Amino acid sequence: MICDESGREMFRNQAAVAYVRGRHGEAVVEQAVQEQFHAVEGGERQCRTLEIYGPPRRVLVLSAFPLGDGERVGGAVVVVDDVSERRRLEAIRRDFVANISHELKTPVGALGLLADTIAAENDAAVVRRLAERMTGEAFRVGRIIDDLLDLSRIEGEESATRAPVPVHVVVTEAIERVRPLAQARGISLDSDEVLRSHTVNGDQRQLVSAMANLLDNACKYSDGGSTVEVRSWDDGDFVEIEVRDHGIGIPGRDLERVFERFYRVDRARSRETGGTGLGLAIVRHVATNHEGDVRVASREGDGSVFTLRLLAGSRPATNGLTGTSRRKFRAEMS
Repeated sequence: MICDESGREMFRNQAAVAYVRGRHGEAVVEQAVQEQFHAVEGGERQCRTLEIYGPPRRVLVLSAFPLGDGERVGGAVVVVDDVSERRRLEAIRRDFVANISHELKTPVGALGLLADTIAAENDAAVVRRLAERMTGEAFRVGRIIDDLLDLSRIEGEESATRAPVPVHVVVTEAIERVRPLAQARGISLDSDEVLRSHTVNGDQRQLVSAMANLLDNACKYSDGGSTVEVRSWDDGDFVEIEVRDHGIGIPGRDLERVFERFYRVDRARSRETGGTGLGLAIVRHVATNHEGDVRVASREGDGSVFTLRLLAGSRPATNGLTGTSRRKFRAEMS
């Protein structure tokens, strides 16, 4: 936005037009712009950060520059820079560094302490128990590193291999991966409503990894003795695979962040279950690589439904769940 020496507006680009007659956040921005115009009348550059709490939440940097020959101010220009995405990415980077440091420091510190204790211990039974603890902590470190490498590999594969993959094969392989955890917690895995006629286009290895992480997450946050349900249907262009648990659910404030690396809704529960905090981030990147998406619907204390939406593969026309069944299942979490 540019004004002349009398304060009359001379130019406003298309992006700035929205502030003129906008409401709520836009109106606040427009007021700040006019204040910036007045602030540079003395010939000094001005800069101000404006936070709009939304929704959506935005961070704007307003920079005002006087126009003139150095002796006389002949007008001013105000630039509004939306830095919301940059701030968000910076916060994610800081969180990632802090979280990976914390996640590795805990088991590595425990390994050092256990090693020192074993060195000073003569009782064979105690040494055996401590050695078992060391094995557990070493496995925890190894799992974090494996998940980091898996996530890095998936991120690096900008375009996943495209081939028709049967959905029931992906789900079956994923279930076999998480079956020991499910059995240990007394959780049943129900995939009866995954239809054999459904196929998706993609990389089977990546898809199994994503589905296994969804099932692993569901088992860890489900109540013992409950059932985790997997269902599939298609709309012709896309296949949706839903994983539903009957666990603790997710608070509304956390729904937008559960797919971030190392983000934990319940850190105490996460330590108890031994998760790395990378599973849902892997799912999101697999979905992105396949030009799909992943969504979550949840009520705190009433379980969660994760939906992986992927491009349908080549197959003859078939019917998925009936419209009534589909609406009923979705309505349960609405």
